[in-house]
Amino acid sequence: MRLRNVKNKQEIMDASPYLIQNPKDYYGKWDTVFMNSNPIYLEIGMGKGKFILENAKQNSNVNYLGMEKQDSVLAKGLLKIEDGVPNLKVIRGDAFEIDEMFSHEISHLYLNFSDPWPKKRHHLRRLSSKIFLEKYNSIFFKTPVIEMRTDNLDLFQYSLLQLSQHGYRFDDLSFDFHKDHEVEITTEYEDRFSSKGNPIYYVLCHKENVN
Repeated sequence: MRLRNVKNKQEIMDASPYLIQNPKDYYGKWDTVFMNSNPIYLEIGMGKGKFILENAKQNSNVNYLGMEKQDSVLAKGLLKIEDGVPNLKVIRGDAFEIDEMFSHEISHLYLNFSDPWPKKRHHLRRLSSKIFLEKYNSIFFKTPVIEMRTDNLDLFQYSLLQLSQHGYRFDDLSFDFHKDHEVEITTEYEDRFSSKGNPIYYVLCHKENVN
């Protein structure tokens, strides 16, 4: 689905106190952004921001970062953030450069409804491919934790295999997340898919300290 362009997206981004356009400048010093030492949870591909915003509002003792590379999506997400959410920042950036943005600073990583890249020749672009899982090793603080939601069964099965091969152990796994759990916070995509009766696939996993 083609995203409608936001005409004043640059003005929205420039005016937002929540947007960080130069995330590489904070490599190894993200605690200075939030001015505390609380754990940092990162969502790659935050979309319009519903998930990361609601989490930040409900958990003031955790710092949240939402990453998005599409400016029009980013602008729409920024417009949703009201004043008074000090534990939330939004990054304009590409996940492929994530290991240049963080140095053992992320406690929890969300991969929500990532691009499935269905063609086999594009599988290494998936955020759960070996290329990205190796990059994630250097961003985690202590125990790596990844939480994933998707409506794409092929991507989900691929991700489970990749995660297992890279030393992750599954703490929670569901092939029908909304049936098996009481889900309080959802994404925009999740609402759309589940309202049509589509199952949501979910995994929460961790592996031993890689630092």
